[in-house]
Amino acid sequence: MKGATRKSALAKRALAALPVAAALSALPMQLAWAAGDPLTAVNNLSTFIFALIRAIGLILLGFGIVQVGLSLKSHDPSQRANGFLTLAGGLVITFAKEILDFITA
Repeated sequence: MKGATRKSALAKRALAALPVAAALSALPMQLAWAAGDPLTAVNNLSTFIFALIRAIGLILLGFGIVQVGLSLKSHDPSQRANGFLTLAGGLVITFAKEILDFITA
């Protein structure tokens, strides 16, 4: 019986790690080679970090859409408010680089 429980726990861990691995493999990876100009390496790192931030924003955006949809189905106003807040936060995080570029330009 212990062996079956252990295999079940291992299978749950593997299934939990699968979406994380898929999300990380889908990110556009930028290599940061420091062979030439140091400013190029910093720019490459900045591009990579903003790609990670954009991925997190898209995940929040999707979660917000799901929350709003579920709240419309269940007629729950507090869940609807949380869904719209998550949706707005996801939009801001997704377009953080463009917002910063607009502010500084």
